[in-house]
This record gives sequence, C-alpha cells and structure tokens, in this order.
Amino acid sequence: MSTPPAKSDPKMLEALICPETQGTLSYDSEAQELISKKARLAFPIRNGIPILLVDEARTLD
Repeated sequence: MSTPPAKSDPKMLEALICPETQGTLSYDSEAQELISKKARLAFPIRNGIPILLVDEARTLD
C-alpha cells in the first residue's frame, strides 16, 4: 500500500525565500515546486518538505 504524498502548507511556503537571491518564491502546487523568478530556479518539494538547495533546483528556461 503506497502512502499519498504529504501536502505542504501554503502559508508556511509564503514565508520562505530564495537561498540564491533572498527574493520571494512562488508556489506551484501542480508541479510541487517553489519558483524563484529572479534566480530562474525551481526548487522541488519532496514529501511536503521544500528542498531549498541550489544544487537540487531545476533551471528554468
């Protein structure tokens, strides 16, 4: 039996900032990512935990 993915609290996610630019992050609930438009990075959210490591982020086009 598989466990459903943990949900993130949108209010908690609003308090987080980009580790690269210290700018705001946008929450993409469908992709389960936090988006830094300024740094052009998408940080993954795994099992409800934001992974705010630049090495783990996906570069945006």
